[in-house]
Amino acid sequence: MTPLATPKKLRVLLAESGPADVERVFRELFPQAELTVVSTFATLLPTAYLVNPEFILLDLSLAHPDPLGAVRLAHRAFPNVPLIVFAYPADKDYAVQALGCGALDYLLKGYMDARVIDRVVRAALERNTLEGLADLLRDPLTGLFIREGFLALGAHAMESAKRGGGTLVLVCLLFENLAAVRSEFGPHVSDQSVRDLASILAGCFRRTDLIVRLGETQFAALAIDAAEPSAALILQRIATRIAIRNQDTGPARHLNLRMSVAFWGANNNKSFPEFLDAVEADLSGSQSSQTLNQTLDHASDQAPNHTPNHSPGQAPGQVPNQMLNQHVEVGPVNSEVK
Repeated sequence: MTPLATPKKLRVLLAESGPADVERVFRELFPQAELTVVSTFATLLPTAYLVNPEFILLDLSLAHPDPLGAVRLAHRAFPNVPLIVFAYPADKDYAVQALGCGALDYLLKGYMDARVIDRVVRAALERNTLEGLADLLRDPLTGLFIREGFLALGAHAMESAKRGGGTLVLVCLLFENLAAVRSEFGPHVSDQSVRDLASILAGCFRRTDLIVRLGETQFAALAIDAAEPSAALILQRIATRIAIRNQDTGPARHLNLRMSVAFWGANNNKSFPEFLDAVEADLSGSQSSQTLNQTLDHASDQAPNHTPNHSPGQAPGQVPNQMLNQHVEVGPVNSEVK
């Protein structure tokens, strides 16, 4: 196998139990990288402070009995360093849940050949570089990307999906009553409502997904590698969490939203700006705001008074699966934008 050259000498921290399969493949792929290897989770963070890695690989078998707690701890300590976890197939559920705890991606032992490791490492480094640039394009109120940052990262996500046969789900949202909230309660309350909405969206998506404030009242989220049927589930998840939040406020301070969603597959020829424009056009032309509010009222009736935090991918509350199909006209759910 021919070693792959890297544009600069990477500082990589690897925490792996034996046998050292990932270490061997990584040294073959990136022979010029400064690879530091530890064999316990207890030494991972102290070593990270010493070597200042640009990339961390964590074997979840080192982090028992609380692998997800270990991922959260590593992410809190180094939030801007890409963290990739890997696990035995029997622990796949932990690896998947780690995405909601700060991991950027996961690998499974037995399926980690040189091609897979190279793809994951390069994609993580490319994304981290783009995020660093896009950080200059964030909304000061919510910390979310603004439109320009979203266009750059979304285009990159679409190109990666085309190369790997991946899929995307794009949700656009309109905060319909923001002006009314500001008029009645003032800018402090309206700003807090915007932050509440941003926080709700962050809780509905994975760290690898993209969330953006497109304009004063417009938001969007791009779910990466999301299956086609998940489009309706994402809307249901957002509606349920909005309903839970609205339970604690008076009707005048409710978050009233209009939403539009679309699925993108690798055989779709639209560019990312065209894809975004199509979903936004559907949003602005939709007449779904009234029926969406009815849906939120329905979800509020169903929502428990004390709902625990759910990991992305799970809808909190007991909302009927048919709710969206009956009440929300959100455009091309479960269909590609043509």
